[in-house]
Amino acid sequence: MPSYELALVLRQLPRNELMSVIKRTAESILDKGGIIRKLENMGSRALPHKVSEDGLVHREGTHFTIAFDTAPTKIADLKEEFGRDIDIIRRYIFKLEEPEQQPCTLHEEMLPPAYRKDVQQLIEAAKKNQKKKYNYNSGLDYYPFQK
Repeated sequence: MPSYELALVLRQLPRNELMSVIKRTAESILDKGGIIRKLENMGSRALPHKVSEDGLVHREGTHFTIAFDTAPTKIADLKEEFGRDIDIIRRYIFKLEEPEQQPCTLHEEMLPPAYRKDVQQLIEAAKKNQKKKYNYNSGLDYYPFQK
């Protein structure tokens, strides 16, 4: 299953109501067959601009991130369900890409440039793209074109 991250901005709520919103959100992920990997509280802070949601204007919000794994077909259902929740101001689901593994090439990089494989490949590519020069040993006594 692919990994996703859910970024939530919740209304300013008392602690017990805030916990019930997070519990509801986590249960909806689990009900769709997801696995929660990490839940992080980013704190309560002012929003960059006032946000109107469900007829109310919000200037502050509580930020949470939830890392989870689920099937890609369930993401649309989760977005719809979180969109109906009146305590959630903003919700974004991002797919987490695993970083590409880079092998260690320190030994190769310590070589002089002329001996490195990538430099040699560049030299070969440049040789292939060179224009053909006139062969002066073609049997003609003169250069057939004006200089």
